Amino acid sequence: MTPEQLADISARAYQHMRPWSQADFRSALARPIHLLTHTEHAFVLGQVIADEAEITALAADPAVQRRGQASHALAQFIAAAHTRGARRIFLEVASRNAPARGFYAARGFRQVGRRRAYYSLADGATDDALVLCLDLTQANEKEIS
Repeated sequence: MTPEQLADISARAYQHMRPWSQADFRSALARPIHLLTHTEHAFVLGQVIADEAEITALAADPAVQRRGQASHALAQFIAAAHTRGARRIFLEVASRNAPARGFYAARGFRQVGRRRAYYSLADGATDDALVLCLDLTQANEKEIS
């Protein structure tokens, strides 16, 4: 998936906050630690450093949300991060984003922290980021592969 395609999906998916630009994606993909998994209409972008992975962006085209695209891309990311030696995967999610929080909770992610006023919203307000973690040492092999 190209930076242009990633930015296009990001722009459609992130309606209430600033989406990533083509330049943001190009910069992230240039780093050797990056990990990108995707389907035709969704992607997960992150990085793996030592035994930890971090998801920096996950987006699905709103036209296909709730059809398994993001779930499949996330499952690919989890498996690839595990293969690279990750024992834990971290991410941040907006506290007001109940659907995303539910999506991650259903996949075993648990809240381990909070960053106050982390996100700037389109209306000028801010939102806290909840730091979530998936412990791959406790996930069963079926969930990972």
